[in-house]
Amino acid sequence: MLRIAALRGWRTVLQQLPSQASSKSCISRSTLWSYKRSISSAPTPFPSAWHRFNHPPKSILIVNKLRTQPVILAIDAFLEHVHTTYPGVRVFHEDRPDIPHGAEVWHQGDKAEKIDLVVTLGGDGTILHASSLFSSGAVPPVLSFSMGTLGFLLPFHIDDFAKALESVFHGKATILDRMRLACTFYNEDLSKKGEDGQAWQVMNEIALHRGASPHLNTIDIYVDGQHLTEAVSDGLIVSTPTGSTAYSLSAGGPIVHPSLSALVLTPICPRSLSFRPLVFPFSSSITLRIGDRSRAPAGVSMDGRASRTLNPVPCINRSSIADEDETTGTHEVHEGAGPGKEDDWVRDINNLLQYNATFRSKALLRHSRT
Repeated sequence: MLRIAALRGWRTVLQQLPSQASSKSCISRSTLWSYKRSISSAPTPFPSAWHRFNHPPKSILIVNKLRTQPVILAIDAFLEHVHTTYPGVRVFHEDRPDIPHGAEVWHQGDKAEKIDLVVTLGGDGTILHASSLFSSGAVPPVLSFSMGTLGFLLPFHIDDFAKALESVFHGKATILDRMRLACTFYNEDLSKKGEDGQAWQVMNEIALHRGASPHLNTIDIYVDGQHLTEAVSDGLIVSTPTGSTAYSLSAGGPIVHPSLSALVLTPICPRSLSFRPLVFPFSSSITLRIGDRSRAPAGVSMDGRASRTLNPVPCINRSSIADEDETTGTHEVHEGAGPGKEDDWVRDINNLLQYNATFRSKALLRHSRT
């Protein structure tokens, strides 16, 4: 079983603020991101989508795609500029065989050196990789430069890195907040899988798919503990607004503005003419469970990285989702929404709109009328 919830996270777009003395030096575009892990137990509004980058960084982590000649030259120029212009700043590089000269080795983990700014050189995939380096904790702001690659997350070119760094170090940078997803895996007995049951943090999307199997998956979908529908499809995608222009878009999902706080649920090739994508508020918790009628397990990928496989479990007609009591550390299981607590919206889209009415359910309906 897979449970997905929104995280307070920052993926930000940097813009130099026009000064009173001169507006000619204004930087039109650049990209800065920061993610903070803070899951709220009670629904609370996200803070304002924009805030200031107020303090100059003391440490920078470089994350780059494969070191082709243009990337090598760009990193060398970047390092020379930082060491010359900002001599007190430490520059790190992730632990790889191709560590550039002049950069310190950075090892990820609980004992990793504190990073104030991440700089990526590459495409959207490089940004996703940078996010994965902090998949179980807070991510510092990320300043992303395009290396000739088109992408939704790359509005700033590497040729302008000096102006972008100047805007950061002089406090002229503003930050646009974006969100990530927290993904937790559960065993059949509702105990958490993985090391210490830690949640994965995802920037774009989480996808359940049939993988190499020729059979469709049967997946039960629960929203805030209430059964929404049974999906018979090639898979399902749960994405952030940032990820709405990635895999979800290719599967027919909506484009959601990145400043919004929402979860997007998109089916992949469903066996139903009425299975439409849905958008939920960030406070929602989405649970996906492989039904016992599923003829094959489902693969799980997060931001394009394969992670694990979910096997079919006994199917349930009402939700049976475990909520952890923060005071006792125990799990409390809620059976369905309870009397008088059914979500009217979920009930109405199923009863009035016949949401995701499958061929099987329609056949049963016709049979009951005869």
